[in-house]
Amino acid sequence: MSDTRAGTSSSDPRVVAAIAHWAPRFVSNGVLLADFEEVTAGIERWEDWCAAWCERAKIHEALGREALAESFRLTAGEHLVRAAMYYHFAKFVFVHDQKQMREAHLRSVDCYSAALPLMRPAGERVAIPFEGKALYGVLRQPAPRAARPPILIMAPGLDSTKEELHAYEEPFLARGMAILAIDGPGQGEAEYDIPICGDYERAARAACDWIEKRSDLDPARIAMWGVSLGGYYAPRASAYEKRITACVAISGPFEWKELWAAVPGLTREAFRVRSHCASEADALRHAATLTMTEAAAKITCPLFIVTGRQDRLVPASHAERLAKSVSGPVKLLVVEDGGHNANNRPYRYRSLTAD
Repeated sequence: MSDTRAGTSSSDPRVVAAIAHWAPRFVSNGVLLADFEEVTAGIERWEDWCAAWCERAKIHEALGREALAESFRLTAGEHLVRAAMYYHFAKFVFVHDQKQMREAHLRSVDCYSAALPLMRPAGERVAIPFEGKALYGVLRQPAPRAARPPILIMAPGLDSTKEELHAYEEPFLARGMAILAIDGPGQGEAEYDIPICGDYERAARAACDWIEKRSDLDPARIAMWGVSLGGYYAPRASAYEKRITACVAISGPFEWKELWAAVPGLTREAFRVRSHCASEADALRHAATLTMTEAAAKITCPLFIVTGRQDRLVPASHAERLAKSVSGPVKLLVVEDGGHNANNRPYRYRSLTAD
């Protein structure tokens, strides 16, 4: 099945919707199944979601801090990465309570930053200049490190962040590619100051400029990858930023406004807040700027598109439309029994995207 319906005592439709839509994502991106089942089973109201996940995150964070104090660095990193994921999923669409959400977010960033030097390969927190402000990212380079490896820019989705992309990075690192996972406009650390933008090529341009200034990366071999709304951002950026020489797009919309009425209310509200819109009507008008209608034909680099036939958030028809509209070489992988991002079947595509 494309969904996991874990048991819950809640009759709150927001809790039920979060479990129904996102259970495979949680488990495939670092949440232990037993933790997912236990935490969600105890949540009766949506208002309790963030606190419940933070409480479970604290357990993993404490294990990480203890391991680090005992100099078990690799173990500490593993625990702290998991804690970062739990804090992230505490806040991911919890936009109605900005104080709670931001506190959980800061804990996620702190745990992940503490884990960076403990990872194999290690990670580096970076700041990318962007229109008078900064976009924060994580750079990881393959081990053993090549002189100037090719680099993949990774774009998260609407309610995702650079920290959640950790689970997607390993196949690329194993194949000798460096990874630059970024929080673009409206994402992660940028969401409080920089609104979601339809022209994500602005963020890609800033990332490419930053890469060109690094002596340890190859600016002639830049690729871009995106998942969910990032599956729109990556091909959109590739249409206009020609330093991107290859692209992977996973479950991205062709026209975001076409999905507006069908996506969960939690998603619409998260988009409104992260677009810095005052009302849902304003958010819908802003959603219309996230479009591939004119951009798709401008994509000339190789493009690999992944979608799930059972996706209830972004129908596979959007991926098929993108595949038919581009000007360059394209490969479309439809995971017939896959849900959104094919998170319930990650083995069907994650290694292939790196290949």
